[in-house]
Amino acid sequence: MRASSAFLALCVLITPFASADLHSDGVCVNRIGGQNVYNAAATISACNSYMNRNTGNKQWDVCPDCTMKVVGNLNVCHSDAWHIGGDELNHYCKQQGAGSLAN
Repeated sequence: MRASSAFLALCVLITPFASADLHSDGVCVNRIGGQNVYNAAATISACNSYMNRNTGNKQWDVCPDCTMKVVGNLNVCHSDAWHIGGDELNHYCKQQGAGSLAN
């Protein structure tokens, strides 16, 4: 009995959990000379794609409040309700030949 309890506890600890990496702001970047360089066109395109996304019922599956917002001197893809998933934003940035950064 003790061994099965220990095994169950170990399984619970090593079982991967689905956790979302959610953000309120994100941009697309290109890596040039070891530096991340903001890509405005890719950011706008990725944000528009994310705004039209509807792939399920998780918070990152839709972004009804995605909009472009000026933060500092950059236009960023913004969601007040933190709908921006890191993997999803990166997917849309990659479609534009870029990577992504998010808060």
